[in-house]
Amino acid sequence: MDWMEWIKALILGVVEGITEWLPVSSTGHMILVDEYLQLNVSEEFKEMFLVVIQLGAILAVVLLYFWKLFPFSSKEGKVYVKQETISMWLKIVVSCIPAGIVGVFFDDQIDALFYNWRTVAVMLIVFGVLFLVIEKRNKNKTPVIDSLEALTYQAAVWIGLFQLIAAVFPGTSRSGATILGALLIGVSRTVAAEYTFFLAVPVMFGASALKLLKFGVHYTAEETAILAVGLISAFLVSVLAIKFLMGYIKKHDFTAFGVYRILLGALVIFDFARR
Repeated sequence: MDWMEWIKALILGVVEGITEWLPVSSTGHMILVDEYLQLNVSEEFKEMFLVVIQLGAILAVVLLYFWKLFPFSSKEGKVYVKQETISMWLKIVVSCIPAGIVGVFFDDQIDALFYNWRTVAVMLIVFGVLFLVIEKRNKNKTPVIDSLEALTYQAAVWIGLFQLIAAVFPGTSRSGATILGALLIGVSRTVAAEYTFFLAVPVMFGASALKLLKFGVHYTAEETAILAVGLISAFLVSVLAIKFLMGYIKKHDFTAFGVYRILLGALVIFDFARR
């Protein structure tokens, strides 16, 4: 068994764990990393691996926010349903419908048309600029929606449409698009980030399930080990990344992430254009 492939899987898991939750595009980073750190596996397995390691990242959300996500509670030996949690899940379903429909019916066509460095670079820069513009606009404004309970179904639809943009155009960043959409309608940064985390649960479970169905579950021992290393590292790093982001946005806005996206987009253009 080649230990170097384990190290590559570890690095890819770390990159996934960091970039999945920060609004900087995990796809953009994965494309760059893949150019210099290619797994010695089949193209089909690699495509599946890069999607399925997201399950590790999702488990971090489930761990950190279990009691907010779990719709049941108990008191004095009796189990009762948390209505506010059920309401939140219904809004999450509403937000997921646009991207879910497009993903199920047009996944392969979207990959063929847009999964390339040009699209990634453009969307990194465009949404980076938008972060700078929106944060400047919101600088002295008080958020209209400052709790998950205050999110309306109209807001859920709006955020879902921004998530659709990310589903179609790699480099947009699913977390970046949904956070930006939320900020546009007056959602506080903390609520925008948490709602984005929760939205990822059904979206990324669904995307991983689709890839597993296409690829199957018949792996060699080495492929199983590579996948396990990627999943575990993505999980552990995601826990740290989520905690960092929630602490960071209590004192800062998303401007630094906008600048970073622009610089990364320029780096992608430079890196590929010189070849």
